[in-house]
Amino acid sequence: MKLEEQWRDIGGALPEDWSSIQLSVTIAEDERADRAALILAPFTPGRVGSRFRFAVRRDQEPGRVLRRLDQEDVRGLLELVGTETTAAAQPERRPAERLHPLAGQWDELVGSLSPDWSDVYAEVDLDSTDFLQRGALLLSPVNPAHYGGATRLRFRVARVSGYGAAPVMARRCLERLDEEAITGRLRFLRVLSATSHVATQGPVWRVAGRSV
Repeated sequence: MKLEEQWRDIGGALPEDWSSIQLSVTIAEDERADRAALILAPFTPGRVGSRFRFAVRRDQEPGRVLRRLDQEDVRGLLELVGTETTAAAQPERRPAERLHPLAGQWDELVGSLSPDWSDVYAEVDLDSTDFLQRGALLLSPVNPAHYGGATRLRFRVARVSGYGAAPVMARRCLERLDEEAITGRLRFLRVLSATSHVATQGPVWRVAGRSV
């Protein structure tokens, strides 16, 4: 069965209120995987060998891209990995949260801060435990801590000086998650402005009796 036909079957079985889905496509011939990567590039898929995984929002149309694969005789197996519905996502939203992509969420949250912000304690809540190991690796430059939930990673950012990753590094790490279709929600748990470090590496926050 062609990939576009497989998508029609999957799309026809989705709930009416779906907002985003995770798809994977396994290319039948390994030698065709590089070509498939170029065609699938608009969805910035993650890749392991000849298997690709990517996120699709409701306002996107994967059928057009899959049709190109069919036209170039790239065969494969398309599978639905996960589904997020509007009803399921709505209770989880807070004013400081946004949906994908994570780098875009970072830009929106930083844009809402005062110009003199100096320190941020941030949290990424990944959409699946399948993302946790790879996500932690891609976030390693910001020294993430697995804390607060099964899929939550927290880290500090220091804009001027002191303990925490530089803002440009934090954003780049989030871009790396986007590039591998690792999805989730970003929020700023604590923010300080214009801190002055006197014989310290920066402010210390205590969460549930633990210094962070």
